[in-house]
Order: sequence, then structure tokens, then C-alpha cells
Amino acid sequence: MKLHMQILIALGLGLKRNWHIFFGLVAGIIAGVLLQGTENTFIINFLTFIGQVFIRLIQMVVMPLVVSAIIIGISSVGDNKLLAVFGKKMILYYGIITVAAVTIGTSLALLMQPGLGAVEYINHDSAVDIQEQVAATIEQQRGNMLNMFLSFIPKNPVEVFANGAMVPIIAFILLFAIALAKVGEINRPVVSFFESIFAATMKVTDWIMYFAAPGVFALTAVSIASYGVNIFDSISKFLIVLFIAFGIQFFVVYPLFLRAFSKVPIVMLYTAMAEAMMVAFGTASSSATLPLTIACCEKRGISHKISSFVLPLGATLNMDATAIVQVVAVIFLTQAYGVALSPFMIIQIAFLAIVASSTCAGIPGTGLITVALILNGMGLSPEQLVAGFAFLFTIERITDMFATMLNVLSDAVVAAAIADNQNEINYDLLNNPDAYNEVI
Repeated sequence: MKLHMQILIALGLGLKRNWHIFFGLVAGIIAGVLLQGTENTFIINFLTFIGQVFIRLIQMVVMPLVVSAIIIGISSVGDNKLLAVFGKKMILYYGIITVAAVTIGTSLALLMQPGLGAVEYINHDSAVDIQEQVAATIEQQRGNMLNMFLSFIPKNPVEVFANGAMVPIIAFILLFAIALAKVGEINRPVVSFFESIFAATMKVTDWIMYFAAPGVFALTAVSIASYGVNIFDSISKFLIVLFIAFGIQFFVVYPLFLRAFSKVPIVMLYTAMAEAMMVAFGTASSSATLPLTIACCEKRGISHKISSFVLPLGATLNMDATAIVQVVAVIFLTQAYGVALSPFMIIQIAFLAIVASSTCAGIPGTGLITVALILNGMGLSPEQLVAGFAFLFTIERITDMFATMLNVLSDAVVAAAIADNQNEINYDLLNNPDAYNEVI
């Protein structure tokens, strides 16, 4: 059977088993179309409220989940050599997938030139100013990279926890967890405390997930009602480039990666992750989906040792689909403003897209916001390209939903590959959907 048919069958099995969330998605799309142009703000406001309640409930458990999962994940590895193996493989695998994503996005954007369709909407004088500024400053912005990496190290851990800055938090927790693993058995009271936190957080997540279907319905309906379907006409080539790139990641890159680095069956992994993908699509937040991602992986055979170590880091640092959006968006803007891209600039944009995607918070809307980091490397700011950004932000929620779904699946793919490499996966459980209870 063809690979793409196996994947479609896997998704079909997942949708059949989780029909209530799928129904919420479909019903949300229909309701959104019906509500387009409506003057009944009460309905829109009510649906917005329902959607925000769902996102806030699940975001509420993200911080304790990430902290406790990383600490018990690293401490449970025990052997420092084994921890190094996990870490090296995680970085290598995430790197391979992200580089593939950026390469695909860059190639398609340069080939199909989606920004040319927006040229007529850009003021000529503004375009000339942008071209001149890029030419004058592209070689002078490299120093910003050092400051960006410096910001990853928290001066005050309490402050970054209060602000919810995930990358500095991850940096601190990684060091703290490695230190706990180094001190030996004396760490047991602290690790036991965080094991209790993790267990309680997962139980709260189980309760919250009963609200998944209405939450996804409300979020989808508001998105469609707000932006409509006509918006796609003026930016259709940009969307085509993104969806082709997303499709290549989904149907080609992830399956080939699994075949190259593991013996994990593609069909069963995609089936197992169906719930998480649907919730990721509805919430457009990989952080909000993290509890469900962990639950899907652990209840389908991937060991807690692997999932608690790999998935929280992936939800913060591995955003390959977001990197696609960012690199295509920047190339779209350069084409719209007539900026000629040299080979060096193309490489710089691709590299900064990898960095920028890794600094994104796993919440809706941050993908395009962190495009500013890439533009800074060209001596520009979003304010200077406001007309071009207007196109991107009108469809940001829609593209973010698809990108988040891929980001979550990518995390699971890497976790499954590492679990297979380390014999930390239960294939009897993974290959037999009837052998485990539903996550939701």
C-alpha cells in the first residue's frame, strides 16, 4: 500500500476513535461560515469566551507540567552517559527535521515567488526605502545574535518564571535537573515531590480534556467567522506554498525520518497521535497541547522516561512547521518589497528562521511575531513593512493552526524514534489500539 494511503488510513482511524473532537472541528468551521458578517456580537463574544476558557484551563497546567516532566525525566535516566545519549539524539533528530523544513520552505518560496502577488499593494517609495536600508545594513546586524543567545540565560529564575519566558526557564530547569541527577540518592525527596506534581497535573489535564470538543468548536468558529474565506484570494500563492511545504513534512519527511532512524510503524504512531493533533489544530498552541501529547505517547507505549524528557523540550524548542511559516513569510515580504536576495541573505534567513522558531512560545500568534528576529538580521523591523504584514496577520490564525498540528506531531515522531533506539517503547501497546484506554 502506498505510504500516503497508509497515513490517510491512520488519520481515519484516529478520527473514528475521537469523533467528538473531529465533530467539534467540523461544526466550528460550519458555524464560522454561517457567522461571517453577522452583527450578533453576543454570539461571537460568547464563543470567544468558551475558547479562551479552554486555552486558559490547559495553559494553567503547562508550567508545572514542563518543570516536573523535565526534572523527573532527566533524573530518571540516572546514568550520565545515557542522559548524554538522549540529549545528543534529541538535538540531532530535531535538527534534521527542522533543517529539512526550512530547506523545503525556502526552496518553494524562491521557486513559486508568493510575494509578487502583493507588489501592487505596496507603496513604491516605501519599497525603495526598504531596499536601500537592507543593502546598507545587512552586514552590520550580526552582533544581535550574541545578545539573543545571552537572553537565554536567566539572571533571576524567579523573574522568568513569573514572566513565563519558556526558553530561559528551560535553560534553568535543565541545569537544575542535571544537578539533581548528579547528586545521587539524596535527590529523592525533591524528585518525589515533582513526581507527585506531574501525576496531579496529568489528572487535572484529564479533567480539562472533557472540555476539548466545545473548546475546539468555539476556537475554530471564531477564527473562520473573523477572517472568512475570501481573505485567501489575495494571498492564495502564499498559502499554497505553505500547504505544499506542510504536506511534504507530513507525508514525506516524518515518515522517511521514522523509517531511517527507527522501526516505529508510521500508521500506528499517526493513529495514536490523532487526539493531540486535533487539539493542537483547534488551540494553535503546542504548549497547551503538551499534556495531551505526553498522554498520547505514554498511553500508547512510549516510556515515561523518554516522553517526559523529549516532549517538554520539543514543545518549546522544536517548531519545524513554524520555521516554515517564518522563512516563507520573510521571503514573501522581500519579494513584495522588491528586495533582491543574495545567496548569503538566503542562508542567513534560513538560519535565523531556525533560531527564531526555537525561541517561540508555544502559544498562538508568536510565529509571526518572532519574524522580527529574522528581519533584525536584515536591518528591518515589522513596523517598516506594515503593509506586507497586514496580509500575513489576516490569515495568521489559520496558518498557525496547521503549523501547530505539525509541530506536535514532530515532537512525537522524535520521541518515538529515541524510544525505539533505547528499547523504551512497548510495541504490543502501540500496535494494538484496542489494548489501551482512550486519552479523552
